[in-house]
Formats: sequence, structure tokens, C-alpha cells
Amino acid sequence: MERVLREQLENGTYPLQARVPPQRQLADEFGVSRDTVQRALARLTEDGLIETRRGSGTRVIRVPNSRPHPPQSQRPGSASLKPLIEQAFRQPDVSLDVATLTAETLLRHLRNQHELIAFEGASAPERLRIRMLLPWTAQRLAYPRARAAEDPRIWERWRTMVRENGIQLDELKAGFTDLGVETEVEIRHIPLTPQFKLYVINDEHMLFGPYPVLPRMIRVPREGRPDEDEAVDSLDVLGLGATLSYHRLEADAGTHDSVFCTSMREWFESNWDHLPDIPHPEQVTDEVSTEK
Repeated sequence: MERVLREQLENGTYPLQARVPPQRQLADEFGVSRDTVQRALARLTEDGLIETRRGSGTRVIRVPNSRPHPPQSQRPGSASLKPLIEQAFRQPDVSLDVATLTAETLLRHLRNQHELIAFEGASAPERLRIRMLLPWTAQRLAYPRARAAEDPRIWERWRTMVRENGIQLDELKAGFTDLGVETEVEIRHIPLTPQFKLYVINDEHMLFGPYPVLPRMIRVPREGRPDEDEAVDSLDVLGLGATLSYHRLEADAGTHDSVFCTSMREWFESNWDHLPDIPHPEQVTDEVSTEK
């Protein structure tokens, strides 16, 4: 967890003066105990990277040394979403096609861009269009899940995270609209467990990263005692710390990058066009109640 947080400070997920999420939220995201979160934050505090003040939370006061590369110079290999999002938002039209498990990483970068425009005077694009493929929530996925087949709590924890991220995305859509950005957000929940995360930025730049599956203990409320936590043996994926590779659609359609980008674009469009959009069970219930 500490390593991932350091990487997020370095790559700009949490820029200078940004607020770090509360401990309980971090514990939920990483599936660790509050003690583990506190130890990680304490080490970052000791290194002078973050500072906690009563009433104002934890903020970034220094970022680790890094050697950022502008998006134009990136080549296939480990890459970050931050510079590509920043470059995209300097254009009048921003398009983001995303396939992911939770949308957690994208939300953070969109929130950063909204704050730059709203509070620091950064120029805003004219239009923002987001299309997102997420897994359905009506049935359990291959992961994340408890190893005990009868235990639904890890899946329900993921469903809650996806639902809350959807609410935050709606709030960001309204926020960008209030800033004068013509904003369109479409989300489709398809009957698949994602094997990778994919970002296509402005139909030209692409980040791709497989989800490595790993066993780990995830803390959830104890059955019958929701005020207590317990660690559940689970299967999960490395999401926040997953390695992303950069690819670009080049003028020569025969290059390795161009072929890869074209094939992944076709994959996205075929899933978007042909797989059914399965709504949340709660949405179905709400629609039935409204019709009555």
C-alpha cells in the first residue's frame, strides 16, 4: 500500500496540496486494516510528503523526486494516465473511452482536472465525452470475490464501490457542465469480468494494463457484527498499482502500435455495440416502482 501511495504522489494522482482520502476510504480501497493505513501514512509523514491537521484532513506537501516525460515522448512501456489526461484537457474536444473494473483511477484524475479549472484558472475544454465499460453488478464476477463461494461480502463491497463511483461521476459531470463544458457521460455494465484496463484518449493515445489476479485478505464488516471488521480470504486484482503500457495510433497503419491500437479500438466498439447493458438490480427495482 505504501508503495502504491508513493507512486500516486509521484505520478500526480495526488498533486501538491491535494487532499488524501480519509483512512477508512483508503482501508476499503486497498482491503487492509486501519492500522496498516495508519502505518503507511505515518511513513509518508516521516518522509515529509504529507501532513495531517485536525479539521482539515491529510494533504500532500511534497512530491517524491520523479522524472516525468511529456506525453509526446512516451514510448511503449510503463506509463502514467496523468500527463495524457492533462494533454487531452488542453484540447477543445476531449474523448475518453474506458474499460475498467471500478473507474477509481480515472475519477481521481478527472477530479484533479475539475479542481484545476474551477479553482486555479486552468482553461477548460469545450466538450468532454466519456464512454465507460464496467462489469455488470447483477451477478458475481470471477474477482473480486471471497474464496468461500457462499460468502458474498467481497462482491458486495465491490458493488458498493462501483455504485459510489457512479454517483461521483455524475457529480463531476454536473461540475464540468457548471464550468461551461458540454459534458456527456455514458456507462454500460456488460456481463464480463475485465481482464485488463483500457484508456483511449482522444482516439489517438492508449494506455493498456492487464489485471494480475492475486490472493489477499480483505477486511469487511463481520457477519452479525457490522461494527467489527474481519479479514476474509479473497481473490482480487492489482488495480491501483497495475502497470500501464503506452501506445499511440501512428500515421503508418502497419506499425506495431497502430495495429495494437486499431485492434483494441475494434474490441471496445464491438463490446459497446453488441453486449447488453445490464442495469444495477436497484435501478430495475426503482424503474418498476416508478411505473407503478
